[in-house]
Amino acid sequence: MKILNKLAVLVVAATGFVATGTVGAQQQDPQELVKRISEEVLETAKQDKGIQGGNQRRVLEVVEEKILPHVDFERMTQLAAARYWNQASPEQKKQLVTEFRSLLVYTYSGAISQIRDQRLQFRPMLGNPAEGEVEVRSQVLQARGEPIQLNYRLEKSGDSWKIYDMNVLGAWLVETYKGNFASEISKGGVDGLIKTLTERNQKLAENAQRGKGS
Repeated sequence: MKILNKLAVLVVAATGFVATGTVGAQQQDPQELVKRISEEVLETAKQDKGIQGGNQRRVLEVVEEKILPHVDFERMTQLAAARYWNQASPEQKKQLVTEFRSLLVYTYSGAISQIRDQRLQFRPMLGNPAEGEVEVRSQVLQARGEPIQLNYRLEKSGDSWKIYDMNVLGAWLVETYKGNFASEISKGGVDGLIKTLTERNQKLAENAQRGKGS
């Protein structure tokens, strides 16, 4: 179950906006919220000596604090599991969400330390915020190479907006995982998928521990 390194880097840029904010920030237009917070997170990644020095503990702290609180992991997992979600027991669903969350934590953490000179340029948003669901569109500008498409879907939950999918280079992240999930379930059922995710996370945790830094 692999995601390209380039995709992981861009996913971090995409999800950097979902940092913890004030009530006033949560009530902003979603595109303005994305723009403001993403710039703050990218700047932190570029300037934090711990992150730039490869301190994985510091990277994990940033991911946990600034990114995860505003990601709808349950909906993301449900979409990735597709029809198999309804076949899973409540305990299996809980385990899937937990393991998928952990996988994304390590994906984000492994990529965030690679941020150097990326910048985001926003395009007109799709959807009506008043209807509670929008697609914020942008592109990643790099020192070298062509701009890269980067879009994300958000849904309003209470007074805040949460991300539940993102599109990099024309591919939606949930769709990418949906194929992986279906493949694992076809081989070993829902428990087989949970086992695969758990083993993958254990390996990623060991790698993070080895590179935790000071």
